[in-house]
Amino acid sequence: MKVLVPVKRVIDYNVKPRVKMDGSGVDLANVKMSMNPFDEIAVEEAIRLREKGVATEVVAVSIGVAKAQETLRTALAMGADRAILVVNEGDVEPLAVAKILKGIVDEERPGLVILGKQAIDDDSNQTGQMLAALTGRPQGTFASKVEVSGEQVSVTREVDGGLETVTLALPAIVTTDLRLNEPRYASLPNIMKAKSKPLAQKTPADYGVDVTPRLTTVTVVEPPKRVAGVKVADVDELVAKLKNMGVAA
Repeated sequence: MKVLVPVKRVIDYNVKPRVKMDGSGVDLANVKMSMNPFDEIAVEEAIRLREKGVATEVVAVSIGVAKAQETLRTALAMGADRAILVVNEGDVEPLAVAKILKGIVDEERPGLVILGKQAIDDDSNQTGQMLAALTGRPQGTFASKVEVSGEQVSVTREVDGGLETVTLALPAIVTTDLRLNEPRYASLPNIMKAKSKPLAQKTPADYGVDVTPRLTTVTVVEPPKRVAGVKVADVDELVAKLKNMGVAA
């Protein structure tokens, strides 16, 4: 079984994003970029399935700027077998991403697509669900455990009330949550090997997808700074302050 893993290049989660002076977006100049953490978990899970003998090949896919090759090389260094980069220098919205991925799914015919539940730059949480709808495949979202058995995959997913387990018929779409696994570090020998692994380059036009944005960003602002708190002497003073703030009646 082939496993397809879409990955996204985002600002490193340890970096505090800065808004451009004109408020047109987030400043990416001289900012450290890395793989979306949820996608890193997806790559790890795909590699573990291959190590168990369930999967035969792991293919990493990214849609974005040419520098996204670095993100794909990271996936290859972790253990993916080959990679596909769909080059587009502008922003690509979730629906366009899902349409491109559908084209790749139709071409590659993977038994399982594993991707992060969301990207930490826009937090859309849409691509996996849209891909499932476009391909007509069953989906298991927010996975904290994935088990493949025969022609089925059991996905334990995190819901508000606790955990829910669903059984999907393969081929299927799975989106990963943080508790699914702990991604491995790429070793130096594997980093060197990744440089020689196949990395194909495509364009959205190769899949007949129009990536023209349908949304316009009006303005981007930083969240308001946290206001310092005050100490109160007793409960009565606390209640009085809450009433003055309109929080308590």
